[in-house]
Amino acid sequence: MTSSDFMNSPDSDPSPGPPPKKGIRGLWSLVLQSLRGGQHDLTAVPLRHAILLLAVPMVLEMAMESVFAVCDIFFVSRLGAEAVATVGLTESMLTILYAVAIGLSMATTATVARRIGEKEPSKAASVGAQAIYLGIFLAVLIGAPCFFYARELLGLMGASAETVDAGAGYTRVMLGFNIVIMLIFLNNAVFRGAGDAAVAMRSLWIANIINIVLDPCLIFGVGPFPEMGVTGAAVATTIGRGTGVLYQFWAMRRQGGHITILGDAWRWNVGVMVRLVRLSLGGIGQFLVATASWVALMRIVSIYGSNALAGYTISIRIIMFALLPSWGLSNAAATLVGQNLGAKRPDRAEKAVWFTGLYNMAFLGLVTVLFVLFARPIVGVFTQDEAIASVGISSLRIISYGYIFYAWGMVLIQSFNGAGDTMTPTWINLFCFWVLQIPMAWVLARVVGLGPEGVFWSVAGAESVLATVAFILYKRGGWKHKQV
Repeated sequence: MTSSDFMNSPDSDPSPGPPPKKGIRGLWSLVLQSLRGGQHDLTAVPLRHAILLLAVPMVLEMAMESVFAVCDIFFVSRLGAEAVATVGLTESMLTILYAVAIGLSMATTATVARRIGEKEPSKAASVGAQAIYLGIFLAVLIGAPCFFYARELLGLMGASAETVDAGAGYTRVMLGFNIVIMLIFLNNAVFRGAGDAAVAMRSLWIANIINIVLDPCLIFGVGPFPEMGVTGAAVATTIGRGTGVLYQFWAMRRQGGHITILGDAWRWNVGVMVRLVRLSLGGIGQFLVATASWVALMRIVSIYGSNALAGYTISIRIIMFALLPSWGLSNAAATLVGQNLGAKRPDRAEKAVWFTGLYNMAFLGLVTVLFVLFARPIVGVFTQDEAIASVGISSLRIISYGYIFYAWGMVLIQSFNGAGDTMTPTWINLFCFWVLQIPMAWVLARVVGLGPEGVFWSVAGAESVLATVAFILYKRGGWKHKQV
């Protein structure tokens, strides 16, 4: 599809709005609008414009989130296999936290989007405030024990004594100060639900610029900074994310934005909290199932030693770099579904999903080609150790074979979530990851004898099945009638 096609092809959408500019100039004008932010009624503007206004900053937001992972592993890989293994094992434990943060974020985005679609901005602001209260409570509940038992947690994950000695500080900082992770997710969920994707994007820009600058300084002791080794990567990331959170709170107090949280919005509202918790349970369960399965995969790979674990960790970080922008497109679909259901326009919500799925498929199809053809030089950026690189190359190529299916699976799952139907994806994940993926990984790796490659093939297969199941359930249309 050319830029002119994108700007001018019919939406079959009677929404009012000024006639769009044509061609490249019109497309560029919309891109600039999306980056600047500003007020747009996403339930009324032409649908392709609404997707672009949301997708551009959301893609850049997710790209910035993935930079955290790639930046850290780029510098940490210079410290050796134990340091890389520490990052991989800690990240696998952090996925449990991410499950909680993302699950609550899904509930927040769906509820805020629904209230915005209903033209109830004060209620949307109250939802955002209650979500933040819940996030702070959960972060402290999770972080306190992790801070004191970092060494024991690494040991339980199968880390060697050398890895525990080298990496306990990294694990302690990342898990103990997880409040910045929780809040940056939740605050951005509020902005995304309100349709203010530009603020969410800028908060990640700020966090990443600080992280990129501090990473080499704190890891290697550049200039006046102390040499902290792998622990320095955790400190840099925490400072960067913390600064991004401060910017988010500043943006919430601005007048005239998509959402402003002031005064009465910060009052405790137990009813809203209970609804958020109830709705988030499905989302938390959904991501706990998915991410806990990833922890299990890491445990299987760890059987084959530090080199296999390091290679798999590097490949996963590269894969995240590609997939998180794709998640940005999926998040755009979630916001459009939520707001349009609130505005009583379910047909427009469904149409947004199909458009977004096509764009995501085109994007990940290109990524597949790049990963298959250029896996070796891509992995070579992060390590020159052939034993580590060979595992990373195999992982990158094999997992990417499922991307075309995964492109649709991501959009469809997020569309269920945007509608407030978080339980359907939970059951899909439970079947695809625990009934299918984990047993398949064990059988292929240990019984068939494929080793780590058996784990990689199980990932590609399970994600393809997930997309197929999600499509069948989505076509039934029950999500259109979900109340939030």
